[in-house]
Amino acid sequence: MSQGIIRSDTAAEPLGPYPHARRAGSLLFLSGIGPRQRGSKDIPGAVVAADGTLTTYSIEAEMRSCFENIRTVLAEAGSRWENIVDVQVFLTDMKRDWKDYNRVYAEFFPPGPSQPTRTTVEVSALPTGGNSPIHFEIKIVATL
Repeated sequence: MSQGIIRSDTAAEPLGPYPHARRAGSLLFLSGIGPRQRGSKDIPGAVVAADGTLTTYSIEAEMRSCFENIRTVLAEAGSRWENIVDVQVFLTDMKRDWKDYNRVYAEFFPPGPSQPTRTTVEVSALPTGGNSPIHFEIKIVATL
């Protein structure tokens, strides 16, 4: 398959000058995907006070939103969830979110022949791009 840039019309807009994904041979590389939904500045699961400060957040809601965006980009690129071979996850508070992160992750990537490899790192911050900071971002590689 030829190289090509993928720009989704339905997944959340990128926060910078980069595509949603790029084909390279039989591989598909997705840019980091966050939890926003297209056309919205709201972060799923975020509770924001009247003064704009974040009160609390739900790592589960952020993950589920990210996974919806990934499914959209994969489908538009001609791939599917089962073709994911590698996952890189960025968390902002591993101590707080580790248990829920693993529980939700296992729901979407159960053991079996198509389970991808995974790397998880904690970072001090992720791009905001909405009404509050995000706490989960995911980057994947899939086959076509």
